[in-house]
Amino acid sequence: MLRTAGGLVRIEEHSLVDCLSREGISLGRNFKLVAYLRMIASGSISDLGKGITVGDNVGIGEFAYIGGAGGVVVGADCIVGQYLSIPPEDHVFADPAHPIRDLGGTRNGIEIGPGCWIGAKVTILNCVQVGAGSVIAAGSVVSRSFPARSLIGGVPARLIRPLDVETTPT
Repeated sequence: MLRTAGGLVRIEEHSLVDCLSREGISLGRNFKLVAYLRMIASGSISDLGKGITVGDNVGIGEFAYIGGAGGVVVGADCIVGQYLSIPPEDHVFADPAHPIRDLGGTRNGIEIGPGCWIGAKVTILNCVQVGAGSVIAAGSVVSRSFPARSLIGGVPARLIRPLDVETTPT
């Protein structure tokens, strides 16, 4: 099920929005998905995912992938660059006696607080919470959670500094 909160919701050409999941996909007001985005609420028909919720006034750049198997929440007023990847599930690989594909996975979800700026080519992994008003540098791989108002960057991503701390230009 696809739900919208009203206002302008724009889904551009060559995008795919697959709502099959337990909670579907919910899009806030003034939401824009640009070309070639994939928003897929479940990875498997036999094991439906939780779904995807996006707040008001969110824009997501071209070629993004947002999965909903473990659940994804993107807060209001977020801006997101191109090639975002959000896969909210992991494969289990602890038992070497069995193929990884047979060991199942974990689905804990991803939450991005309101007012975040996410640069191009960022990957946010399962179990991550990004606090409100945070900035994630382009190309980062976010594999752990960060508090509100964080400047985050790197592979793996680390806290560069809190955004409320003033820096002196060099």
